[in-house]
Amino acid sequence: MLKSDELTINNIRKELEIISQKLIILINKYDLSATSQLEVVEMARDKITDKDDYILFLELSLEGRIYGEAATAVEKMEAEQASQSTH
Repeated sequence: MLKSDELTINNIRKELEIISQKLIILINKYDLSATSQLEVVEMARDKITDKDDYILFLELSLEGRIYGEAATAVEKMEAEQASQSTH
C-alpha cells in the first residue's frame, strides 16, 4: 500500500493495475462473470470455495476502491492547483 507522500496519479495507476491483475486471476479461477459490482460480491461469496482466496478477493476489492477514491481526490487537487496558478 502506498504511503501518503507516494500518492501520485502514476503510482496509484500502477497499484490499480497490480490489483486488477490479481483480481482477474481470481475472476478467471472461479468463473466470476457478473453484470454488476453488487452481483460480483454475491457471486464471489457463492463461488470462491477457498477462504484465503475469498479474503484476498475482498481485500483487493477494498484496496481498488480506496485507490480509486484517492485518484479522484488527487486529480481534483491537481486541477484546483492548476486553476489557481493560472489566475
